[in-house]
This record gives sequence, C-alpha cells and structure tokens, in this order.
Amino acid sequence: MTEVVEKGLKKIGITVSKPVLAILCIIFGILVIAIPALIGIIVGIFLIIEGVLLLTEYLELRKQQPAPAPTQ
Repeated sequence: MTEVVEKGLKKIGITVSKPVLAILCIIFGILVIAIPALIGIIVGIFLIIEGVLLLTEYLELRKQQPAPAPTQ
C-alpha cells in the first residue's frame, strides 16, 4: 500500500521532502513566535536543512535521467 501511495504522490510532483519541509516550517514558525531571540539560529538551521533537501532531490533526479549518448 505504501508503494502505491508513494508512486501516486511522485506522479503529481510531491516528494517526501515537501511534507517534511512543511512540518519544519510550522515548528520553526512557532519557535520564532515563542522565542524571538533565537531567530538567527532558527533561520540558519532552516536554511541548512532546506539546502540539504534540495540537493538530495536534485541528485535523485539527476540519477534517474539516462546518460547522454556519446558523440563521435
């Protein structure tokens, strides 16, 4: 069942990183509201996590593409 759901989500362009990113946004947003002095640290952590997720997604897409045919 899980495989069917994952395939369906990938067909419409949703990857696993987007739900994770949404949860992180909510958590970091609550922390910024609750403790404004931590905004620099929270933004830094968020940007690092976002960068890792984007890089991982890029590498997965690149790995799935076929290698170009050699030219002669």
